[in-house]
Amino acid sequence: MAKEVIYLDFEEEIKEIDLQINELKVYSTQKGISYRHEIRDLEKERIRVISRIYNNLTPWNIVQISRHPYRPILGDYIKYLFDDFKELHGDKSFGDDRSLICGLCKINFEKVMLIGHNKGRSTEENIERNFGSPHPEGYKKALMKMKFAEKFKIPIITLIDTPGAYPGVGGEERGIFHAIANNLMEMSRIKVPIISVVIGEGGSGGALGIGVSDRLSMFQYSYYSVISPEGCAAILWKDASYASEAAESLKLTSRELLKLGLIDDIIKEPFGGSHNNLHDAVFYLKSYLLRTLRELRRKKLSDLLEERYEKLRNVGKISQESKK
Repeated sequence: MAKEVIYLDFEEEIKEIDLQINELKVYSTQKGISYRHEIRDLEKERIRVISRIYNNLTPWNIVQISRHPYRPILGDYIKYLFDDFKELHGDKSFGDDRSLICGLCKINFEKVMLIGHNKGRSTEENIERNFGSPHPEGYKKALMKMKFAEKFKIPIITLIDTPGAYPGVGGEERGIFHAIANNLMEMSRIKVPIISVVIGEGGSGGALGIGVSDRLSMFQYSYYSVISPEGCAAILWKDASYASEAAESLKLTSRELLKLGLIDDIIKEPFGGSHNNLHDAVFYLKSYLLRTLRELRRKKLSDLLEERYEKLRNVGKISQESKK
């Protein structure tokens, strides 16, 4: 059964064209009259409208796309991109956090350790996975599996998609801040290549906790920010409805972050966003990962670690030329 089409606020024109196309198809079936020329013209117009809208997206539009209900999530990439995935559970201390998944798998014939935020589709799945917001034990589990990968010289891939780490009392009691800080320190000196990709939301310390890497990249319509737009608006304007203004100020889009030197690459998305074409999204991510793995494999370990250190030290650095 075909899934229901979900349109975002700024896609109203696309919705109107789709309604017209569907009406003509129904009339064609009911009346036995061919409307193929009219339908073809509308489909061409639809492509033009999508191109115009997606070439002029605001930062808030991009945040909305990153949260689209049909946007590919970790489970989709595990199913369609990686082979022989074997999940590894638990932090050997408190429990197994379902909002952060770790496991051994292959991409083509390259063995990797995959770690990623685990959102769901349905309400039940989201509740089970805490809406992709990890607890301290999730980050401890991730670090344990990274250490395992380091021991056996297995490259690490992390896929980031979280609104942020869980901010509840339980997380504070079990030291969420310490778990994230410890991951930042330990990931900076893990002796294997690390690739991180923001596939959807990249919110706050929740994203940083698995985001220290040799190559940090983002999908074209994802975001990466110190705080969610709603959280920023609630602090600065005392009103979460100013989220669109906050998104503009935060410089959270892939284009802005690449310009600032905070990410290394932007991974192209299919026409109209990854939520409209899972197959192409998988292809673009797979091509990027294989290319980057080959590049990092050729580097000496000492050079890899030195470059990672320098990269971290240069975050936020402003040259004298950029001030002029």
